[in-house]
Amino acid sequence: MGSQAYFSNAGAFLINAVFGLYIFAVLLRLLFQLVRADFYNPLCQAIVAVTNPPLKRLRRVIPAFGRMDSSSVLLLIVLQTINTFLLASLVGASVALPGLVVVAMAELISKTLWVFLGAIFIQVITSWVAPGAYNPILSVVDALCAPLMKPARRLIPPLGPLDLSPMVVIIGLQLAQIVLVAPIRDIGLALL
Repeated sequence: MGSQAYFSNAGAFLINAVFGLYIFAVLLRLLFQLVRADFYNPLCQAIVAVTNPPLKRLRRVIPAFGRMDSSSVLLLIVLQTINTFLLASLVGASVALPGLVVVAMAELISKTLWVFLGAIFIQVITSWVAPGAYNPILSVVDALCAPLMKPARRLIPPLGPLDLSPMVVIIGLQLAQIVLVAPIRDIGLALL
């Protein structure tokens, strides 16, 4: 492996780290708005503080559509498209804008699914370690998981102290990665 490959790997890591962290923050803000998480929560306040500068400017020109914060959606698409473009440029791939946007959309859907997966794992682990304990972060995690867990809990009632609904939701999210994200990513790669 040549020194060029080492620098390419380091560059890809830095691009993914910088863009990935900010995309994660904007995505959490959007999801917290959609699930109506408590915005007085310290975690929510931190995310609002980090994401407010670009969103304030975007909201001046882009209206919201119902509960959907369209300026956050646009910022996510732009950031992920730039991230994808930089990674493709780093390896010397030629890119076309339609393909970049479709791949960016697939990546955003994938990241959203991973956020839900992570939140469910956090919820399950804390239910084992400290059941019933209050933590401001756990209340936001619970709010994030609730839209997915409520239908699953209606389908599969608890078996005594054992709740199998997280397993059902995790399987559903993994299936969505396979059935939804992979085909969209393939379409985008074909358009590149």
